[in-house]
Amino acid sequence: MRNARVKTCSGRFERPRPPECALPPPEPFQGLRERGGGAVITDVVTEGGARQGGRAPRAEVALKTVGADPRSPERVRRTLEQALVFAGASCAAGYAPGADGLLCLVDSVGVPRTLYGLRETYPPDGGSPAAVAVRTGRPVRLGPGELAGCAESRRMAAAEVHLTALPVRGGCLVAVAERPFDAEDRACLELVADALTWPAPRTAPPEQVPGDGFALAMDTGRVEAGERLLDLFGLRRERFDGRVETLLGLAVPEDLPALMSVVEADHMSLGDRELEFRVIGPAGTPRWLRLRGRLAPAEAGRPARLVGTIADAAAGRPEVTDVARVQRLAAALSTAGTVRDVSHAVVSALRAPLRADRIALAEVEGDRLVVTVLDPPYPESWPELWRLEWRGEWPDAPMRSLPTLAAVLREGRVRIWSAGAAPRPAPGESGEDDLGGLEPALGELGPGGLAVLPLAAAGRTVGACLVGWNAPHDFGPDERALLTASAALAGQALTRAHAFDAEHELVGMLQRQLLPRSLPRLPGGEAVARYLPATAGLEVGGDWYDVIPLPDNHVALVIGDVQGHSAAAATLMGQMRTALRAYSTEGHPPDVVVAHANRLLLELETDLFVTCVYVDVDMESGTAWCVRAGHPPPVLRHPDGSTETVDDDGGPPLGVLPQAEFPMTPLRLRAGTVVALTTDGLVESSASSLDEGYERLRAALAGADAAHLDLVADTVLADAHRGDDVALLLLRYDGMSVRPLREGWTVWRVPEAARHARRFLRRTLRRWGVAEDDMDAALLAVSELVTNALVHTDGQVRLDITLLGPRLRLAVTDTSPRTPTKPTGLGWEATGGRGIVLVEAVSEVWGTVPVSGGKQVWCELRLG
Repeated sequence: MRNARVKTCSGRFERPRPPECALPPPEPFQGLRERGGGAVITDVVTEGGARQGGRAPRAEVALKTVGADPRSPERVRRTLEQALVFAGASCAAGYAPGADGLLCLVDSVGVPRTLYGLRETYPPDGGSPAAVAVRTGRPVRLGPGELAGCAESRRMAAAEVHLTALPVRGGCLVAVAERPFDAEDRACLELVADALTWPAPRTAPPEQVPGDGFALAMDTGRVEAGERLLDLFGLRRERFDGRVETLLGLAVPEDLPALMSVVEADHMSLGDRELEFRVIGPAGTPRWLRLRGRLAPAEAGRPARLVGTIADAAAGRPEVTDVARVQRLAAALSTAGTVRDVSHAVVSALRAPLRADRIALAEVEGDRLVVTVLDPPYPESWPELWRLEWRGEWPDAPMRSLPTLAAVLREGRVRIWSAGAAPRPAPGESGEDDLGGLEPALGELGPGGLAVLPLAAAGRTVGACLVGWNAPHDFGPDERALLTASAALAGQALTRAHAFDAEHELVGMLQRQLLPRSLPRLPGGEAVARYLPATAGLEVGGDWYDVIPLPDNHVALVIGDVQGHSAAAATLMGQMRTALRAYSTEGHPPDVVVAHANRLLLELETDLFVTCVYVDVDMESGTAWCVRAGHPPPVLRHPDGSTETVDDDGGPPLGVLPQAEFPMTPLRLRAGTVVALTTDGLVESSASSLDEGYERLRAALAGADAAHLDLVADTVLADAHRGDDVALLLLRYDGMSVRPLREGWTVWRVPEAARHARRFLRRTLRRWGVAEDDMDAALLAVSELVTNALVHTDGQVRLDITLLGPRLRLAVTDTSPRTPTKPTGLGWEATGGRGIVLVEAVSEVWGTVPVSGGKQVWCELRLG
């Protein structure tokens, strides 16, 4: 037998001896051998016979002479042994359908199957090689690479292992070797599979569990649960699918590692186990449960199981110990991120267990107490002096109005007063000796008992927690220790949360500064945008959007995402937004704008890449051009409510390839069409695929009223997962009710070019119905603009005329980037320099903008 090894007690791997029945006998000879006093038929073969022909004919002969009842377990074992001899397998296992529908192990031979991660049972609808072979009816052959990515092989030894699974009469044969199976090996395995017959299925009585009990199959994860147990998890019987993952999904994430150490067979050992953990109830509040269980070994027809009970931890004993309360408070504070979260955690951990009537938590800011949480939150539940300071959500009072409290905070130790007791000042405190009792603001807070807990961290007092009782309250030693321990935990958490709040505010301010403060008003349309930062973490995201007004009633919509979440990503986001805006206003087409941004990003020598979508929309005609650079595509919502994903080919992300191409996709917009651009945080998450995210987005757009674009944005973001930043940009194209008249002409470079320009302007204005009396100022302005371009620049000069209502716009484009300047002073003897002065005099406004390879000088006049 080749490549079949077993580990001996010395730790070395040795090849096992072939089984007695492995070799085919020379017909008609058979031998007898004594085993335990009985005669057992064995197979014998001569050396010469073993060398005759290939392995497949000899395997066929051996399989015909294995003996035993065709449906007996002994017959299965002897048949499987032939896979070790003739196919060179290290391990062979047979699986047959069981009474419960699972693929159950019938027998295995060779190297122990557990070394290769072969389980006792497999669900028929799972992804194991055995299940796939049975479902498809085809062999499954996996090498080391495929097995490394197979979830069923996570317990397999770190070696070069090859696996073959062959379907066999509703079950399968699984063979494993430490070398590839060649063609002759495969032929022998197929012969073994054809010879396998399954014994009668072993059945086990159904599992009986008590109301609070469970039985978990360690290999399949199927669990039988009692009714009371399901009630503790907040599940109804008809809604429970029998999977252990469903129960684990209700546990608090911080408690999952301890739970997995119990339910994972890799970590479970024989013996009893006990564990307390928390689950999130239907109301969203955590609940402590106690698990008691033991590992039951495999029985006939039943795999190894974890059996036990789960009970309410509070109901399991009359009173939860103070140590448990401190543990629960520490667990709650570990996940509290903000000051408000810390305050609520302290209130939840102390008020109900201590049966207090009221509890307040406040931060110390200078000489004032700033209350963060009061429970109960109603003014009438608190002393009258507190209500007088109730200016906002909570009262806010100076420390001098509560001298006893100020003294306790300076002392830094927990102070407790029973009913009717007078406070004693801390040693060395002046001005406190004459106190005969608590001041009313504190005395009315806890007439039956009062505890003041200074919350200290890093050597200073950062806040205070006040707990009051109406009825007389006795403070035992354990309760005093609980208050002291809680104060220390809360102080540290409060300091951490305060820093979190400050950093979160700084991050939010930085993000707001990098995004547009407002969107421009658009001719013939409306745009709205939303940005939602991720709910987890403090790092700045790289999502951004922009709406860029362009000449001739064009508008550019841009949305993008920088790789990662960091200050570097935010900085790069600001650079890319500025670059795209600059290239757009220069008049480049969309593909050139994105290509320039790609080249700029490569020159910045950053390790980050950027994805974006750029859409240039002509608000007059409703045509648009879209360019994608590795970003999720836009979605169009048509006026009839139908939706369309513009998923044409795009280019790679920016900053990846120096010579990348970014193809343009034409879009046709009708009045009422909504263009939706978003980042991947809205349409993709760990819980759903990109296709599922787009289905939700399209459904939200189809069901919303496009007339109210703000409501559309709110609807789209209603179910955002918020595991990542989300940016959303919506444009509704309405169409322009009045379209401007346009005409353009390339100016000839001839001595009489200014006269030809005036003649072209006059003919155009006449055709548009402009009166002759309104043309003089326009003719003078175009003459000066054209003359300046021809005299001071080289290359092509173009004149563009636009009329919208009574406003006439004249624009002259040339190839020089130099901007004309108005002279500061002109003498009467000067022969030039008056062109811009005359343009300014006859027009309402004038200016210059850079365009691709030059500039454009323009002016606007009001006719009539």
